[in-house]
Amino acid sequence: MSYILNIESSTTNCSISLANNGKLISVREFNEKNYSHSTKMHSFIEEVLKNSNISVNKLSAIAVSSGPGSYTGLRIGVSAAKGLCYALQVPLISVPTLKVLARQINIKGKDLIIPVLDARRDEVYSAVYNSKYELVRNIFPEIIDSESFIELAKENKLYFIGNGQEKCERLIRKNSNLIFSNYDTFPSSKEMVLISYEKFKKSKFEDVAYFEPDYLKKFRAG
Repeated sequence: MSYILNIESSTTNCSISLANNGKLISVREFNEKNYSHSTKMHSFIEEVLKNSNISVNKLSAIAVSSGPGSYTGLRIGVSAAKGLCYALQVPLISVPTLKVLARQINIKGKDLIIPVLDARRDEVYSAVYNSKYELVRNIFPEIIDSESFIELAKENKLYFIGNGQEKCERLIRKNSNLIFSNYDTFPSSKEMVLISYEKFKKSKFEDVAYFEPDYLKKFRAG
């Protein structure tokens, strides 16, 4: 039995889930623009454990969304994950935030998934994944303009997901291969379940003392 607690806090969605051997058992999440992570995260953790009738001491690992995303949200999530790992003496697993977001879309063939999270001004955090959720272009912050992703769209349908879509649809030159969905889509710990379990089976753990989120950009107050 491998019980893994998954923590996703990279955006306004504070999301906690518990899984056993890669199967979701319980999830608790709440999305509001004021970032309620610091007040809700620990109570959500208690709730998913209580609802599953699982003691915290039965946890095999803690998984946390590693970014990119909100500096404050990531810091709160990673701090909580590290605290649990130290207290329980269990390993820490990191899961790329954009991969979590990409798993909300199922595609086939040569089509591609473009998860995009809103950043400052006309910028988004983005990546490109194939139908097997394999990374085919690195994750980085980019300024969106009329030519963004156009080369990829010449031979593939591009399925966008995430709250950075509005910028993309507004700024990129129109192309029938650009497929947009609900703008208000956010990473959820539900999509962390399979990723964290696969990493657990392969013992792909982080150094709890030195692990830091992938902020990608320096923190800027205000």
